[in-house]
Amino acid sequence: MKQQNVDSLAKAGKELMLKEPFYGLFLMSLNKIWTNLIPTMGVSLKNINYNLLINEEFWESLNGLQKIGLVKHEVLHIGFFHLTDYDDYQNKEILNIAMDCEINQYIDRNWLPEEGVFLDKLQAAYPQLQLEAKKGTRYYYDKLMSLAQNGDSAMQIVIAGMPKDGDGKMEVELPNGQSITITDHDWEKATEGLSDATKKLIENQTKHVLNQIAEQVTKSRGTIPGEFTDILEHINKIEPPKFDWKGYIRRFAGKSTKTYTKLCRRKLNKRFEELPGLKVKKQKHILAAIDTSGSVSNDELREFLGELYHLTKTGAEVTIVQCDTAISFIGKFDPKKDFVVHGRGGTDFNPPVDHYLQNQGKYSCLIYFTDGEAPAPDNAGGSILWVLSERSTMNNNLPGHVIKLEL
Repeated sequence: MKQQNVDSLAKAGKELMLKEPFYGLFLMSLNKIWTNLIPTMGVSLKNINYNLLINEEFWESLNGLQKIGLVKHEVLHIGFFHLTDYDDYQNKEILNIAMDCEINQYIDRNWLPEEGVFLDKLQAAYPQLQLEAKKGTRYYYDKLMSLAQNGDSAMQIVIAGMPKDGDGKMEVELPNGQSITITDHDWEKATEGLSDATKKLIENQTKHVLNQIAEQVTKSRGTIPGEFTDILEHINKIEPPKFDWKGYIRRFAGKSTKTYTKLCRRKLNKRFEELPGLKVKKQKHILAAIDTSGSVSNDELREFLGELYHLTKTGAEVTIVQCDTAISFIGKFDPKKDFVVHGRGGTDFNPPVDHYLQNQGKYSCLIYFTDGEAPAPDNAGGSILWVLSERSTMNNNLPGHVIKLEL
């Protein structure tokens, strides 16, 4: 490692801090590693921490503005959750283009090498797509995949995985003669073997870092970039309930309750006048089954957790049971704690229903959150509500009440 490169990275960080404090503070939180194991620059995961990896020879080839721009480029990959979302997309080559197209819109064009992936390049080559600005990775991914599926030779070459050069890059010529250079992010190795629980932990850690940096920037009277304002609002926003939980609990939850007492000085104690009276309160106890089979996406799980949060606001005690083909977890739901997903196999509705029927004296009702993609349970009774995700298909063969979450 050359000291001049360490110094120039520090200088780039200081300039980024002056120009855009949010990104400069984010850069400070990363562990910097100089290595020849990658041809250019990139980010990687080590346990639940992010590393900024830099090839010295590549770094030396950049001018001052490009060093700032590419550091910001890598920070954006982290802040936009690209590493943890990487496994959600099938074709990684098209995904690399979509991700770079998204984040390069937030960087001054003069700060990036000309051969990069830019929205105006793609729009000029494919005017029929009518690409809109700052629409997110999924939007650009779907648009580019549609090109390949409709026979576009350039995108078919990308999907085929054309061999990369010695710098780990793939240069693709677009229909209008322009070219883009695709850098292999190679994040599959970083996320390979990680459980859903670990990915969730990494995602939560990233959210925590973003909130901390936003707080520091605000305290120093700086401004938070608009692209991260939206992300922070989404992170900290509690979605409104999609179902009238109070009404349901009142009408259908049954009579099984948990009774507890509370000392109340405003209530007269008939036996001992000098002591406070006892106030008796009754609380519904709900069994909430969560379908954690492989067919339920992470977005659907987040949707279910949002509804569970509002369910606890009704004053009911909520016990959750996670199940795919078998029950993998039973315990009290605490909205303040991270939710660790168990299962991710096939789907069988019978185990949670059987558990509910065997404990009807304990639970007021069963609420089953699912995508509905399984046969109805063999035996069902009591008070059961099936809550289907917004993207699911309505399954009216399920016993009991069935609703679909829709705004």
